Amino acid sequence: MPEFDLPTTAIIIACLVAVVMSLVGYATLAERKVSAWIQDRVGPNRVGPFGLLQPLADGGKFFLKESPIPAHVDRVFYLLAPAAAMAIALLALAVVPWGGTTPPPKPVAVEMAADGKTPDYSKAVQEYDREQGEYRGRFQGVIAPSLDIGIVYVFALGSLAIYGVILGGWSSDNKYSLIGSLRSSAQIISYEIPLGLSVVGVVLFAGSLNLETIIAWQKQHGWFVAFQPLAFLLFMVSVYAECNRLPFDLPESEQELVGGYLTEYGSLKFGMFMLGEYTHMITTAFLMSIVFWGGWSLFDLEDSFADPVAAAVLKAAILGIKMLGFLLMYIVVRWTIPRFRFDQLMALAWKVMIPLSLLHLLAAMFVRQYGWPMGVLTGISVGLFAGAGLIAALNKSGPNNAPRRRVPAVMLPRVTAG
Repeated sequence: MPEFDLPTTAIIIACLVAVVMSLVGYATLAERKVSAWIQDRVGPNRVGPFGLLQPLADGGKFFLKESPIPAHVDRVFYLLAPAAAMAIALLALAVVPWGGTTPPPKPVAVEMAADGKTPDYSKAVQEYDREQGEYRGRFQGVIAPSLDIGIVYVFALGSLAIYGVILGGWSSDNKYSLIGSLRSSAQIISYEIPLGLSVVGVVLFAGSLNLETIIAWQKQHGWFVAFQPLAFLLFMVSVYAECNRLPFDLPESEQELVGGYLTEYGSLKFGMFMLGEYTHMITTAFLMSIVFWGGWSLFDLEDSFADPVAAAVLKAAILGIKMLGFLLMYIVVRWTIPRFRFDQLMALAWKVMIPLSLLHLLAAMFVRQYGWPMGVLTGISVGLFAGAGLIAALNKSGPNNAPRRRVPAVMLPRVTAG
């Protein structure tokens, strides 16, 4: 593992947090602009040229607006909830590569001597030390490089984000808030299963949970989205549910829950919840780009420059463009697809996505074990998706497609005067 350098790490963290915070502000502006474009409106255009300074005005409003605390809430947990939501979202950025990286060296294999004696480990140790020295001499575009449990770390923090929602809903002492937080807990627990299963096939072929190693594998063999398109689709739908984005924003549901777990929050506390949500969107957009779309690789375009500084900037730009593309998809989907009913939401996870993810994982295990061409896995992924669509089309009378039963009207006798 690279040696820890406090000044360098502190500078990287400060720069990354500043960039992410700015990106969160302009993601909200993009959300308002895109929604206005879809709905044939203008959107924010008063603060700065073309409304580009609107995020600064919004941030100032969060800080300057009065921040009352309702008398009926549990003050400790009420204030802790938005802080926990924001802090957990920011911690997940520690292992997400934002620029060029190289995979950490693997342990050097040592063969047992033919006579059964203890082999000489000195050459293996020297080779490993040499590779470690070369690795430490390269700049890594990630805060915590060489972490072998990178994906598990991100998933663990993503599951902890539910505590901010639960604390906010329970401490608000409000029925709408409590129902919204309970919905969120059921939703996140359900969709974490296909989320985790969808990346196991990636780990099988990359041979590591380390995100830098996964990028290096795709650099050599091709992007995983080409070999496991169904896994990417399952992963993308699951992170939409994890981020509480439409069509999975059941924890908020303004129509029936008045805002859900956010009902009793305003000003800066509400802003911290939104900051955590948008930061989680950025983190998962990075993950989709890294795990399935090759990270900073783009058909060898990243090798265009021999200068290491120019190459690092190009790699960061390639990864940033991919991330911004997925961030834009978050926004467009919100204003395109209507919200699911809660029974549809849970049925999609347990009846469709989990069986598909298990079948896809089984196919990936067979392809990996028997060394079949990767194109076979691509065909199986497409076939599973087509088969699931065919079953859904034939099963039109399912419980989620049937209209709600209407109670027949009761004819009351007419009462006449006199």
